Amino acid sequence: MKLQAKQKAAKKVEELTGVTLNPNALMDVQVKRIHEYKRQLLNVLSIVHRYQQIKNMTPAERKQVVPRACVIGGKAAPGYVRAKKIIKMVNAVGTKVNSDPDIGDLLKVVFVPDYNVSLAEILIPGTELSQQISTAGTEASGTGNMKFMMNGSLIIGTMDGANVEIAEEIGQENMFIFGHSAEEVPQLRQQRHSLQLDPEFTATVDLIKRGMFGYEDFFSDVLDSITHGTDYYLLANDFQSYIQAQAKVDETYKDKAKWTRMSIMSTAGSGKFSSDRTIAEYAKDIWDVQACVVPAPQGDPNLPARGS
Repeated sequence: MKLQAKQKAAKKVEELTGVTLNPNALMDVQVKRIHEYKRQLLNVLSIVHRYQQIKNMTPAERKQVVPRACVIGGKAAPGYVRAKKIIKMVNAVGTKVNSDPDIGDLLKVVFVPDYNVSLAEILIPGTELSQQISTAGTEASGTGNMKFMMNGSLIIGTMDGANVEIAEEIGQENMFIFGHSAEEVPQLRQQRHSLQLDPEFTATVDLIKRGMFGYEDFFSDVLDSITHGTDYYLLANDFQSYIQAQAKVDETYKDKAKWTRMSIMSTAGSGKFSSDRTIAEYAKDIWDVQACVVPAPQGDPNLPARGS
């Protein structure tokens, strides 16, 4: 069933972008509003890092690589220039990666345009890895991760927003958790000026700065903000932990029995996030309202009253 959902998602992506995805590849999806705190840029950096790793491999080593189809989507606010530049970066990286004969189906990158509910209904069931990677302490809640887990997708993410509650239900052992905690974030921001940047992080950023994907001048302020700037959302601090979590994803995906078990546990633990439970809890604990019993239609005493 998951393969059929992936095939349906891949077909839709090809219709929208012209890029053919391998349905046997790991379907890696990050679809949400484009914002710096949601860290689509961190995802792009990890894709560039993966691309360079594959490029440097021997043919024999490439045979051991888990194929990955990376799908990113979402909308930016009209005046949010940096978010729009991140969208442009996703497309620039995708153009380079998708046309590289050395890479083939080992890595594909697409930005799906005009992300909406209708598209979500196709993408979410086909997703195997859901990216929920906001800086810890910045996501108020987040409900997209709930939709993904209900459809058997595993989560790679920080302990932020609803990821915290999901971890309580299914256990961190059934997720790929990385990054610093919300409690550590304020101090890390204060210490930013003395941070020694991770060499892999610097090398990855430099690939974009040197123009490997084009538009180096256009992307310069975005990249400067995470290297010479304050890096307010701590991409540099969490980069190495994120890369390690991605490596664990690859390792786990090779073990189909383990991946399937984690997927089942994810879906099985999603019951708490039912909207019925949520509304009932709000009614009782916050709104202090009582259920209204709707009487049965007149003339049919056999029908029970609605709400009873």
